[in-house]
Amino acid sequence: MDPEDHHSTPSQSPDLRQVLVLRPPPVFSVHEQYFSKFQILKAYDSPLPTLDFLHAHAQSVKVVLCSAIHPITADVIRKLPELQLVVSAATGVNHIDMAECGRRGIRVTNVGDVFSDDVADGAVGLLVDVLRRISGGDRFVRGGSWPDAGAYPLSSKLGGKKVGIVGLGNIGSRVATRLEAMGCIVSYTSRQRKHSTSFIFYPDVFQLASESDVLIICCALTDDTRHMIDSRVMSALGKTGVIVNVARGAIIDEATLVKRLVEGEIGGAGLDVFENEPNVPKELFGMDNVVLLPHRTAFTKEAFHDAAQILIANLEAFFTNKSLLNPVANEF
Repeated sequence: MDPEDHHSTPSQSPDLRQVLVLRPPPVFSVHEQYFSKFQILKAYDSPLPTLDFLHAHAQSVKVVLCSAIHPITADVIRKLPELQLVVSAATGVNHIDMAECGRRGIRVTNVGDVFSDDVADGAVGLLVDVLRRISGGDRFVRGGSWPDAGAYPLSSKLGGKKVGIVGLGNIGSRVATRLEAMGCIVSYTSRQRKHSTSFIFYPDVFQLASESDVLIICCALTDDTRHMIDSRVMSALGKTGVIVNVARGAIIDEATLVKRLVEGEIGGAGLDVFENEPNVPKELFGMDNVVLLPHRTAFTKEAFHDAAQILIANLEAFFTNKSLLNPVANEF
C-alpha cells in the first residue's frame, strides 16, 4: 500500500510499520515529518466513518498513537484484534482503558517526564499571576482604566505562603523545589510519604488544605481523585485560599469552585485544565483573581521536540523487537 493512501484496504505484508492515529496528538501535528519512517493510518482524514475505518484495518493494525484528549476506549480496543501497543503522546494514561489493555496483554507507553519541567514552570507562573494580579493588571492598563480609575488593587506576596502540593510525583516535586527556592513553606499529600524529601507530609488533602494558603493540584486523575477537591476541602482552605490546577480538570468539583469564586468564598484560582474542555464556565471570564489557560502549561517547542523523539524511539523499538523506552506498568 502506498504510504499516502490512507483509505484503501491495508496490505498484509509482515514488515508493514502501520501506526493508527484516530485523532492527531498536538506533538504529532507539529512534528508529523518526524514520523515519515512509519505508515500513518489517519482515521481523521478518511472519508470513511471511524468504525468503518477501524474495520478496514482491523487485521493489520498493531499500534495506536493517541493523545490525552482522545480516549482509547475498550470499544476501540475490541475493534482492533491484532493490537499490541498503545503509544500515548501524554504523561498520563487515564484516557486509555488500562483494564482492557491488561486483559488483552496490550502494552502501553507514554512520554515519561518530558513535560514535567514545563508544567512545573506553568504552575508557578499561574500562582505568581494570581497572587500578584498580573493578568488583571494587564487588562487594567490595556483597557485604559489607569488614568481614570487610579491605583490598581493591592496584590499578595508569594514569599512566606504555605503551599500544599497535591501529588508529589515528577511534576509536584519540581513545583515544590521551585517554590521553596522562592521562599514558600511547602507541604504535600500523596499516596504515600516520600522519605527522600523533608517537606511536611499530610495523610489526606483535607488536612493539607487546613494548613495551607495555596493548593497546587499535580496528581493523576483516577476514580479516587475525581472531585477530590470538593466543598469540604475548599472550606478548609478558606476564603483567602488559592487553588492552582495543572493536572486534570475533574480532580476539582468545578461547579462548586465556580460558585465559591463568584460568592467570594475562595481567594483565587489559576486553572490550566477544566472538567469539560474546551468548555470553560463563563462566570470565570470577568474575574481578575482567576487566571485561565487553554490546557497549555506542558506545551513548549522544546518539550514537543523531545516528546516526538520519545514517541519515535518507542515505535522503532516495537517494530524492531527491542525494549520499549517508557513502558507503563498496568496495575489491572
